[in-house]
Amino acid sequence: MSERGARPGRPPRGRRPRPRPAADPGRAGEVVELDVGAPAHGGHCVARFEGRVVFVRHTLPGERVRARLTDAGEGASFWRADAVEVLTASPDRVPSAWPEAGAGGVGGAELAHVALPAQRAWKAAVLSEQLRRIAHLDRDVPVHALPEDDERGGLHYRTRVELVADDEGRAGMRGPRSHAVHPVTSLPLAVEAIEALDLPGRRWPAGARIEAVAPASGDAPVVLVDGVPWDLGRGRPDPRPNARRTVHEEVRVRGTTYRYRVQAAGFWQVHRRAPEVLTAAVLDGLGDVTGATVLDLYAGAGLFTAVLADAVGAAGRVVGVEGDERAVRDARRTLHDRPQVLLRTGEVGDVLTRAGADADAGAPADGAADGGAGALPDAVDAVVLDPSRAGAGRRVLDAVAALAPRRVVHVACDPAALARDVGLLVGHGYRLDDVQGYDLFPMTHHVEAVAVLTRA
Repeated sequence: MSERGARPGRPPRGRRPRPRPAADPGRAGEVVELDVGAPAHGGHCVARFEGRVVFVRHTLPGERVRARLTDAGEGASFWRADAVEVLTASPDRVPSAWPEAGAGGVGGAELAHVALPAQRAWKAAVLSEQLRRIAHLDRDVPVHALPEDDERGGLHYRTRVELVADDEGRAGMRGPRSHAVHPVTSLPLAVEAIEALDLPGRRWPAGARIEAVAPASGDAPVVLVDGVPWDLGRGRPDPRPNARRTVHEEVRVRGTTYRYRVQAAGFWQVHRRAPEVLTAAVLDGLGDVTGATVLDLYAGAGLFTAVLADAVGAAGRVVGVEGDERAVRDARRTLHDRPQVLLRTGEVGDVLTRAGADADAGAPADGAADGGAGALPDAVDAVVLDPSRAGAGRRVLDAVAALAPRRVVHVACDPAALARDVGLLVGHGYRLDDVQGYDLFPMTHHVEAVAVLTRA
């Protein structure tokens, strides 16, 4: 059940990847006793053994555990380990919500042994620590539960699931930091409509990538195998020309229902309530933007773009920039009746820097709906960023700062990338006004955050 990450790419032609040096096994496999300290970014806690830092999974701060060393090369600056026995338990430890994600199992639920309030406290501590360490800002960042998650025990929230078939055709997931596929028998984080498909109980082509999507709109689920629509009844690809490759999503924000057409294999927030929660947070962070010009970067299928179009009104302007052509096509269908929206296709950094070069050269604006010199405004009132886990980075943020927006709202799914991006914007004269965390991924270490920055 992978989270949002960098979009896939290919290595340059004619260039072979360099072989990795053989790993030094060192003391891997040895079981040691550890006193566990604070949580660290990535789902680990920090411990020390013989003067060396050890990042330990499947434990909690304050515990004493027996842990099996997994990466323990003698020349490594730190080691990794999995807790296999708890000697002194934390009061926040609970029976695992998904034992198959425990030590030696699959990735994707490394906090399943932690009580929900303690999971959010863990993520809040990591967000604050990353801002302090990387951006040099002291902030206590709250992490909010999403509606109904407590009642559901932090389960049944994922509308999108990705699995891989092992050599025997059993559906499973890879282990953490591993290519090994572990078959699973249950999917407790998936929404009920996906659970009802019984993906673990079926047999699949060996090595196949299995994607299941059950949109929050209530539409029937879609299953893709290696990107091809799959007929579950016959257990084979669906050959029909009209086989479903898209789903429809509905998001209700401030009394208005927005409808989107999204590629089943494309990006959409996986938590069933995430789109409405994040959209409301973005609007709150922007404040009144009536008549304003807003730049929506990494716009995807137009989740924020549609709502921003209504927020700026007929007198305003929203420019969405997205690198995935399929997502832009979907956004165009959603936004065809909003003339105040301009969509640009291209890698965000390329679009921004090219527009800046065109403006410096005096190129005229041509008003093209997709591309064209000078299509971006020379200045904007506000910018919304929703990058992949890698963050926006210096090149994009330098270009954003050059546009001199009075406000920037940054939606981030990685605490370290957020802290780096915030630090870059602060270096450009922005002030961090607010950061709120949202527990979009219960049972995992992942956390979403929305940061609001204003020009100082």
